[in-house]
Amino acid sequence: MKFAVIGGTGLIGSQVVTELNEAGHDAVPHSQSTGVDVITGKGLEQAVEGAETVINLTNSPTFDEASPAFFQTSMDNLLGAAQKGGVQHFVILSIVGVDQVPELDYYRAKALQEDVLRAGPVPYSIVRATQFMEFVDAVLSWTTDGDTVRLPSTPIQPIAAKDVAAAVAEVAVGTPLRGIHNVAGPDVYRLDELGRITLDAHPDGRTVTTDDSAGMFAAVRGAVLIAPKDAHIAPTRYTDWLS
Repeated sequence: MKFAVIGGTGLIGSQVVTELNEAGHDAVPHSQSTGVDVITGKGLEQAVEGAETVINLTNSPTFDEASPAFFQTSMDNLLGAAQKGGVQHFVILSIVGVDQVPELDYYRAKALQEDVLRAGPVPYSIVRATQFMEFVDAVLSWTTDGDTVRLPSTPIQPIAAKDVAAAVAEVAVGTPLRGIHNVAGPDVYRLDELGRITLDAHPDGRTVTTDDSAGMFAAVRGAVLIAPKDAHIAPTRYTDWLS
């Protein structure tokens, strides 16, 4: 099968390309660095030409109120090119619980991306993943003040990027789900607990204090970021990933 992987040079995209090509498929990465621009539409028709499946792994450059416009425009352009090119399957990567946190601009933007795909002309699949293990350091940096990291007790279920890529590749080679495939890591942590585990493994002088008003995830109430019962549970544990 031939795949056009838009955003195929990033953290997830590059691994999806490798997964598919090692399985004997023809997966071609596309990004701004290869001359493809999802906002202006430059290079999109050429990128998807001949592809049976488009995998869209592009991301908004910001997490703020500008992100909905990015996903609206990029999806309109990509779906238009995909329809014109006769693409049979369109896959995106989203977030577990994305439609349950309207307080977050970025989550609203990703929910909009899902809605645009559902209403579009191409059969589709949505892969929803929990928070990436690779992003924990960034989350800690958002609320670091000197030697103190303030983190809420929000429950999360981190997943390794390689496991996300495997899930995206698996869904992409199948028939369109016209629905959602959820994937998550094997263990649930409170975010403040996860911060302490991280800094215990790689101490840098910072300590974690619990603050349920701190950072982006303070807006999340309850266990909405935890995988639903039908989710595929990936194998990589956070403590193993840290080591």
